[in-house]
Amino acid sequence: MLKSEILAAIEEMVLQNQNELIQTRRVIHQNPELSFKEIQTSERIYNALQEIPSLSVSRPTETSVLAVLKGGKEGKALALRSDMDALAIQEENQIDYQSLQPGVMHACGHDGHIAMLLSAAKILARFQSEIKGEIRFIFQHAEEYHPGGAREIVRQGVLKGVDGIFAVHLWVPLSVGKIGIARGPLMAAPDNFDITILGKGGHAAMPQETIDPILVSAQVITGLQALVSRMNNPLDPLVLSITGIHGGGTAYNVIPSQVDMKGTVRTFSREKRREIPAVMEKMIAGVCSAYGAGYTFQYELGYDPVINDDSFVSKISDILLRTVGADALETVSPVMGGEDFSAYLQDVPGALLFIGAGNAEKGIVNPHHHPRFNIDEESLVIGLRVLILTSMGFLDMI
Repeated sequence: MLKSEILAAIEEMVLQNQNELIQTRRVIHQNPELSFKEIQTSERIYNALQEIPSLSVSRPTETSVLAVLKGGKEGKALALRSDMDALAIQEENQIDYQSLQPGVMHACGHDGHIAMLLSAAKILARFQSEIKGEIRFIFQHAEEYHPGGAREIVRQGVLKGVDGIFAVHLWVPLSVGKIGIARGPLMAAPDNFDITILGKGGHAAMPQETIDPILVSAQVITGLQALVSRMNNPLDPLVLSITGIHGGGTAYNVIPSQVDMKGTVRTFSREKRREIPAVMEKMIAGVCSAYGAGYTFQYELGYDPVINDDSFVSKISDILLRTVGADALETVSPVMGGEDFSAYLQDVPGALLFIGAGNAEKGIVNPHHHPRFNIDEESLVIGLRVLILTSMGFLDMI
């Protein structure tokens, strides 16, 4: 087929698939499953892929799915990835396809990612004889929960022989119709920490006889914020947030013996990831020493930052400029959220793109991980189109 004929056929198939695409997303949305527990979700995906004769379907891990499409001509190998886990959030949306699982919902767009990649596999399989090379469709478990599913997928050898990997992420901060592209850093490394301040409890009316861990905790929190505001170059992105604090007080007149805190650190810098734990502990130790308190401190490295490969981004940008036009493309700034797509980028060049899914006119403005998170479903068609066009462009078909 001529390139113009392929492009026309793609557009026709995308539009024909629109209703099925939306319905698939809604079914997945109604039946969310948490990280490492995607039993029904992966089974649903596996069965759907098995119905496409051109695909070779397997299970790299218990709750992930891999489909391989070998083209009729020699060429490169490209991997496409969708995550598929949900979050422990009670959905507050009043919609026909509201989550049927109490306390669990798709609040980050993974339901849409699944639907788009399933449709992309179905459409791309119809071009098998024209495809130059191979496409691997990775439906990955446990993106939301460290240590994440991507590392397991990589360890299973799924990327062996792959020349590049690509993924899209539905993104509500970006308006529907826009495709967000970033060269280099896109999403930060999400590290976590736990702090326990060990004091001496007692009567609140006699604080001089106690070592008040609540007072010490307040000083520790203030000191930790100073690491960002006064000890870090403001041009070097760094976030340190305390996200939980529990004093354990049992009555109005009781000073507790300890306070537990937890939080997260976000950065793009490998050097800073090595330095921050020691600097934090020095701050904590100094404050505790001043008040005679003890402490425990644990720091856990999360996912690596998502750093898009420049040459890969250049190639897909050129493809999208030629196929969807410059008006749809928007350069986006890095965000401090994390993504375990970074594990793939340690092995092969690739990129993660944002697909605009927000629409203020429709009230679709709630952020990711919010109980009323939703997407403008027009974004699914755009994301599907991007997956297909990028794949064919990477394999030199269009």
